[in-house]
Amino acid sequence: MSKLEQLIAHSKANEAIARKLFEIETEVLACQTSEELLTRLFDAIKCKFNISNITLLMAEPTPISYMLSSSMQSKWHISNTHSVSQLRLDHIHDNNQPVLTNNLDFLKRVLTPELFTNAQSVALLPLSLENKLFASLLFTDSDKDRFTEEHGTFHLEQLAVKVSMCLSNVLVREQLEYLANHDRLTGVANRRLMELSIGEELIRHKRYQVPFSILFIDCNKFKAINDTYGHECGDKVLAYVASQLQELIRENDRCFRYAGDEFVVVLANQSYQEAVLAGQRITDFFINTPMPYENKFLEITISCGVAASDGKQTMDELLKKADQQLYLHKKMTSTTY
Repeated sequence: MSKLEQLIAHSKANEAIARKLFEIETEVLACQTSEELLTRLFDAIKCKFNISNITLLMAEPTPISYMLSSSMQSKWHISNTHSVSQLRLDHIHDNNQPVLTNNLDFLKRVLTPELFTNAQSVALLPLSLENKLFASLLFTDSDKDRFTEEHGTFHLEQLAVKVSMCLSNVLVREQLEYLANHDRLTGVANRRLMELSIGEELIRHKRYQVPFSILFIDCNKFKAINDTYGHECGDKVLAYVASQLQELIRENDRCFRYAGDEFVVVLANQSYQEAVLAGQRITDFFINTPMPYENKFLEITISCGVAASDGKQTMDELLKKADQQLYLHKKMTSTTY
């Protein structure tokens, strides 16, 4: 093949790659969430460039920590993302450029070896948010010659910049929405989202006769905890209670911070009797599970009131009834506020 023919072939190959990158960019521009964007991006790259596997390496700590919270993580995030320290990520992309190599010994020492199962060569694309490296796209391939130091990185650099820009736009919007709907201290949904959730349950109950119940929960002797150990400890207690509540309820139930040390749990498709049992189970858990704090354990207990929708009560009426039940529970157990 003559030099002219090589030049023409090279030009056509670059044009084909550029066209594929444009198609990918067009496809992800309309995405409204980070998960939708990343899912489409991964599928498009695998299809158009025949990549064996892609993983999103996310730096810890990350400026988008809300994505990694238990309330936000989906099965997709769990399967396709992997946490790595910011120091190690900076070390890999020390010049903020893509890395292509079929010598995996260094990367296996820096990253989890399981990431390179069946891999013979890899490419890593740095992703930046507000000019700060926060993640890397890891491409692995079973072909030893697919990614090597001799290959150019121009198209990969373009892809990295475009993905960073698209992802940044989605993440900013997503983070603003998250902050508007979630309590910053505990990470659980806030009162605004609670009102929307209960409103939806009330509509569902009236239209389809699907029952639901709510639990009104507060921390016993919370003022005494603040007075004895300080407000920093009180904040940790609230975060502890919120995290445990989310672990104790079902996937289709919702936990909300109502106000102060009060939480509301919406139990989907649960009768009053079922909600009472759920409330007792949660109450017993805190009795039997003290909170670790500064080389000791604090006894953190809760009181719980239950109310079940009859399809006629308003949200305020349900909350008032559950709050009254909470007061009775405290009175019966002689719990001091």
